[in-house]
Amino acid sequence: MDAQTKLELEAAAFRTLRAHLMKKRTDVQNIDLMNMAGFCRNCLSRWYQEAAHDKGIKMSKDEARELFYGMSMEDWKANYQTDASEAQKADFEKSVEQNSGK
Repeated sequence: MDAQTKLELEAAAFRTLRAHLMKKRTDVQNIDLMNMAGFCRNCLSRWYQEAAHDKGIKMSKDEARELFYGMSMEDWKANYQTDASEAQKADFEKSVEQNSGK
């Protein structure tokens, strides 16, 4: 496979993942993603921002999040985010400890 085709396939897979998380699975909270996969929508938007910076494109955290989420973070939170349960918070703390090497 040539490099351009590989790049296009990777970009298509990313767009599909983004659409899945932003349109089909808005019920899955970021804390759930962090607890299960070790990354969330905010991580993906940060990676997007970092890739832009690598290309010399200035992009703030808020700009990257808005591009990734398709709306402002405030709108996302108002429409989709729920308060984390005590169990979710405990799972998050365990995952942080496991990933920090403690």
